[in-house]
Amino acid sequence: MPDKTTHFGFRRVPVSEKTRHVRQVFDSVADNYDLMNDLMSFGIHRLWKRFAINMAALRPGQQVLDLAGGTGDLTRLMAPLVGSSGQVVLADINAAMLENGRRRLLDKGISGNVSFVLANAEQLPFPDNRFDLATMAFGLRNVTDKQRALDALFRVLKPGGRLLVLEFSRPVALLKPAYDFYSFRLLPKLGQLIANDAPSYRYLAESIRMHPDQQTLQGMLEQAGFERCDYHNLTGGIVAIHRGYKL
Repeated sequence: MPDKTTHFGFRRVPVSEKTRHVRQVFDSVADNYDLMNDLMSFGIHRLWKRFAINMAALRPGQQVLDLAGGTGDLTRLMAPLVGSSGQVVLADINAAMLENGRRRLLDKGISGNVSFVLANAEQLPFPDNRFDLATMAFGLRNVTDKQRALDALFRVLKPGGRLLVLEFSRPVALLKPAYDFYSFRLLPKLGQLIANDAPSYRYLAESIRMHPDQQTLQGMLEQAGFERCDYHNLTGGIVAIHRGYKL
């Protein structure tokens, strides 16, 4: 029986191969990831992430999972908020990204309450009811089975815990022509110029278009069991923060 297929950007690839393709993309971009984020978003990604952390309302002593945490931007903001009695677990499927995150956090003096785990979002290696908060910033669209990942996140959250997903989404119609021109014409050229890798940044633009829109993703959170689900559009819907609670 032929392998089922899924999207990798605008291409169709066997389901069993998507994780490898995504890993290759992030192996390629890991060393330039932070610089490219600043250039691609004109630095606005930092404001999006701070907005998400403000929504998290973290308290000292809480346990946090920063899934697909990459180079640690959210972990850097959350670790001081949970303090020495709390913990942030930075988890990512890509070893190169995780190592970059470890180095960056150590360089900023953040280490005592942070641990690092190589993990697949669809098969989280954590016990049930482990975390008060789970975050996933700009990672869900790269997951092969997004519903399975949301189910896994629901499982590892404590009753009363909450999930925040920060992800690219569908902009308002007025922004779409300029956004498409930037994504498909300028972004790959920027990737070639800075990272010598136009194809990876073309994939990133395509993966955004293939990601569920705001309403669809909210429905997927609800299907996983989350309640009081909502979303907040940022920058005209280019990015959205989705929130759900395990009650």
